[in-house]
Amino acid sequence: MIDFMIRVLIAKPGLDGHDRGAKVVARGLRDAGFEVIYTGLHQTPEMVVAAAIQEDVDVIGLSILSGAHLPLVTAIQKLLKEKQEDRPIFVGGIIPDEDAKSLSSQGVAAVFGPGSSLKEIADKVKSLSGKA
Repeated sequence: MIDFMIRVLIAKPGLDGHDRGAKVVARGLRDAGFEVIYTGLHQTPEMVVAAAIQEDVDVIGLSILSGAHLPLVTAIQKLLKEKQEDRPIFVGGIIPDEDAKSLSSQGVAAVFGPGSSLKEIADKVKSLSGKA
């Protein structure tokens, strides 16, 4: 259990309608002591960024299973930069290794695939928050 509140946004950008993994991660982080805001399905990049700013989150988690991870993450990063907001992003989903490398090279802090443990995700989010 953590001693201070780390706020995490879990978002489902794009047209992907599968949110079981996002809900599992959201619940796991909540059970580990994080404050989690889950946006629900079919969020636009603008909606994700607006929610992150409004909720003053420390970290943004994106769950993307549609295959559109590169354009969606790029759009979210661009909007954050335009608004002069610096929030670390982690991404979960079925993401090919080459795309994971591309996401990492453009500043995504972590990419989690199937089989990633909740402890691994929680530990990474804690380190990304700057409150560790």
